[in-house]
Amino acid sequence: MSDLKRISSRDNAFFKSLLRLAGSSRERRDAGQTLLDGPHLLRAWLDSGRLPAHILISPLALEDAEISRLRAICPNVPCTLLEESLFKHLSELKTPNGLLALIDIPQPDPARSNNFALLLEDVQDPGNLGSILRSAAAAGCDAVYLSQGCADAWSPRVLRSAMGGHFVLTINESSDLLDIASRFDGSLFASSLEANLSLYECDLRGKIAFAIGNEGAGLSAELQAKAHQRFIIPMPGKVESLNAAAATAVCLFEAARQRR
Repeated sequence: MSDLKRISSRDNAFFKSLLRLAGSSRERRDAGQTLLDGPHLLRAWLDSGRLPAHILISPLALEDAEISRLRAICPNVPCTLLEESLFKHLSELKTPNGLLALIDIPQPDPARSNNFALLLEDVQDPGNLGSILRSAAAAGCDAVYLSQGCADAWSPRVLRSAMGGHFVLTINESSDLLDIASRFDGSLFASSLEANLSLYECDLRGKIAFAIGNEGAGLSAELQAKAHQRFIIPMPGKVESLNAAAATAVCLFEAARQRR
């Protein structure tokens, strides 16, 4: 185990850099790093075969058995003790659990071929985006493409909502979805309230992608036009539509059912 350093001043340069990472998508993008909040996310990161760049703990975490086990798995990773008041500035949780991990954001391979992909257009709510990424990981998607108008995929809130889903997906941010759709050599499906075909009548085997639109405006006409097949999700209840995360989960798991 590396020596445990201690930070007790807000003027510390390293702490200031962490504070910027925690609060700014631009800082995360420029640094190529983000923070994982809590033991669950660090465990999921380790399970994906990666190590963090740095571990940060609060004094209370020194007595936590799970956090001690996680530190033991990373004997050569620097670990810093932050005063409780400083730690609370980095964690968005009302009751911080005492562990943060600094990681390098994985960079996608642009040449990788995808058999089950998701195109997200301007999904702006971090909770929705995290939930979608969690469902995509659970359903067996291999790639997600996010338009420039989407929420920051590597923000603390999205990471918490996805519960480790990021680490088994290839996540491509600031993507030109029209170009991705044009070059995709499988079948692109898009949900539409005007469609006559039910989701459950679509053949979702083989190489496919779903295009999912903004929470309020839905999918743009330009991306709708790129779809090989438009469908509707049958809703016998008395509501007009599902939110983006729920609709995406329905689509993904119908595809997962057919692809078993």
